[in-house]
Amino acid sequence: MDVETNRENTARDRPNENNSGNETGFRKFRSFRIPVKVGEEYDVKIEAMSKRGDAGVAKIEGMVIFVANTKEGDEVKIKISRVGMGYAIAEVVQQ
Repeated sequence: MDVETNRENTARDRPNENNSGNETGFRKFRSFRIPVKVGEEYDVKIEAMSKRGDAGVAKIEGMVIFVANTKEGDEVKIKISRVGMGYAIAEVVQQ
């Protein structure tokens, strides 16, 4: 038996956090509800700064919202301009 083939069979047959044994594939897809929509406005408090330091970070129902031209502690009204997987980008409507 080929070593590579044995390794592949062992990994496929062994359940782990990515493969419960019932499913095939590299990752399980987890769906989640997106609490914001493009064009909607929200009142938020900026909780932190992004790692790059170029945007404030707010959260709406656990979803991260990046807001440019803000700093930690600002309370602003924002408008969602883009929604990605697990995050959104917004612009300030009113400070």
